[in-house]
Amino acid sequence: MIQNVIIAGSGFAGLWAAIAAARAAHVAGKSDELAITVVSPVAELQIRPRLYEASLENMAPELGPLFTAVGVRHIAGRIETIDATGRQVTLALNNGSQATLPYDRLVLATGSQVLTPNVPGLAEYGFNVDQLQQAERLEQHLQSLASRPQSEARDTVVVVGAGFTGIETASDMPERLRAILGQDAKVRVLMLEHAPVVGPELGAGPRPVIEEALREIGVETYVSSGVSAIGPGGVVTSDGRTFAAATVIWTAGMRANPLAEQVGGEIDRFGRVHADPYLRAPAADGIYVSGDVARAATDNEGNVAAMSCQHALSLGRVAGYNAVAELVGLPLHAYSQPKYVTCLDLGPWGALYTEGWDRQVKLTREEGKALKRAINTEWIYPPAPDRDAAFAMARPDHVIVP
Repeated sequence: MIQNVIIAGSGFAGLWAAIAAARAAHVAGKSDELAITVVSPVAELQIRPRLYEASLENMAPELGPLFTAVGVRHIAGRIETIDATGRQVTLALNNGSQATLPYDRLVLATGSQVLTPNVPGLAEYGFNVDQLQQAERLEQHLQSLASRPQSEARDTVVVVGAGFTGIETASDMPERLRAILGQDAKVRVLMLEHAPVVGPELGAGPRPVIEEALREIGVETYVSSGVSAIGPGGVVTSDGRTFAAATVIWTAGMRANPLAEQVGGEIDRFGRVHADPYLRAPAADGIYVSGDVARAATDNEGNVAAMSCQHALSLGRVAGYNAVAELVGLPLHAYSQPKYVTCLDLGPWGALYTEGWDRQVKLTREEGKALKRAINTEWIYPPAPDRDAAFAMARPDHVIVP
């Protein structure tokens, strides 16, 4: 009897969960006894960490040939409901129909989205770089600015949120705007952050370097300041200031996909399911959680996986392997990812590379930029559609950051 493993999502975690699951079935000699299916709207991997960039070429590499090579089926659609008791999922297919699929194991890897609170005008006038379609919409808008008469609003971009994505987006904007409006344009880029410091989650260690870089490239920062309203001509801050801006980019906060709430059990403040060491959802037998929907300990020191590509790559491998291992009798593998690094793009200044949860600065400027280029253009892309090559990189103990 065929056993069904369903993987919800084809992002970084979902992709590697699928390959790792297929590898585990192969290792156990049970490939013919398992059906591994990925459900996502399109068989592609959006390179989400790069969507702040101006050029959006090759930001969604196709996964169909890779799935075929490793023996994974893809269904174009979205999972709408999870019936954990009946072990089945209901799908809304791309063709407009619905379907129900049974599962023996389900890996939830549906990712996250930018948190969009009920700020007046955000839906109508705000932009974001959360998904490729939104990044393309922003780029079209920026290009259209060249046809407008010069004004303070035309030449100003406000980035809301000074976290990782906000800093990278803002750092790219001065050069990006000048390339569109001309080198003599009076470009102004402002970054608003509700916390009292820039990059609050990045810690105090690298902050002086980040602040130096932002000053050098001409990004203004306003901290302890939220947004109360957005209009066609700018923003009003929570403390009553008004900034004229034709472009407002929202990067403030992330939230796990709402399907995580259907799994049950304990949910953290980001909407993630608390996972056990093997990435099982404790309240739903047969369900594994991975990537941005999983709250998982990375080590024994109290650190928890970030909602990041870096952690999703490993979480996916472990969840996919364990989902199949549990069915075919292989030993389970506990998730562990003790080494943590960050590599923050700071536009023409370069990039900042840190190591450890205390974020010790290791590389800056062009040295950091060279590493960032390698990460963004090589390391995070999917492997070639070659089964043996893909399986060689899909072990659950594969080290993401050496």
